[in-house]
Amino acid sequence: WARAVRGLLLDVSGVLYDSGSDGGVPIAGSVEAVRRIKASGLKLQFCTNETQATREGFVKKLQAMGFDISVAEVTAPAPAACRILKERSLRPHLLVHNDLVPEFAEIDKTNPNCVVIGDAAENFTYANLNEAFRVLIGMEKPVLISLGKGRYYKETDGLKLDVGAYMKALEYACDAQAEVVGKPAKMFFESALAEMGVPPQQAIMIGDDIVNDVGGAQQCGMRALQVRTGKYRPCDENHPHVKPDAYVNNLAEAVDIILQQL
Repeated sequence: WARAVRGLLLDVSGVLYDSGSDGGVPIAGSVEAVRRIKASGLKLQFCTNETQATREGFVKKLQAMGFDISVAEVTAPAPAACRILKERSLRPHLLVHNDLVPEFAEIDKTNPNCVVIGDAAENFTYANLNEAFRVLIGMEKPVLISLGKGRYYKETDGLKLDVGAYMKALEYACDAQAEVVGKPAKMFFESALAEMGVPPQQAIMIGDDIVNDVGGAQQCGMRALQVRTGKYRPCDENHPHVKPDAYVNNLAEAVDIILQQL
């Protein structure tokens, strides 16, 4: 699985670092692993469903941890959602984290005709969910755009519910189907590959989410590895539908193996 590789897509939370209320902490060996990837000449794109901050704020946090990363190297859901909103003349009601709102500064939000939901964290109150529900149920054909569909993620103090749980609640209440922008959507992975300039057959995705990272990447024709960090649980290795090309203990181990094949 490590041969004929030209580019790597890296998940961020759970692969590079574990997030937390204090900003989070790098996973052992991950800062050096990113440096080694860049020194090797391999193409690199960070493919994240992070929606608790703008890309600029997210990148600054990672840079402060020691990661060599720039905004241009990050494929994230909010900018992709903004493109869709503009193309389709949609005016969103936002149910997102406060720190993500600036991503939508240039989007018309008057008289909403859709709902955009992200990982709103503490903003996932009953009142806020009910407000989004009322916007959707008032439409003849509800339009719900979700910035990912993860079930949970890991922070330094344990696992946390992700946007997918709340997305499913609104789908059920409104008898609607959400449009997912972010992993595991095929279009999202294809966008990351295009930004990197590497065909799927020559790329490897490395993530901690068996379905959204590994399964999503494999559906696009990529090889995909699951790290045993972040949200990984031993039961992932018996998943009934998704089988990674390999399991690795962490990003550093994956990079060791890949670089040996160059």
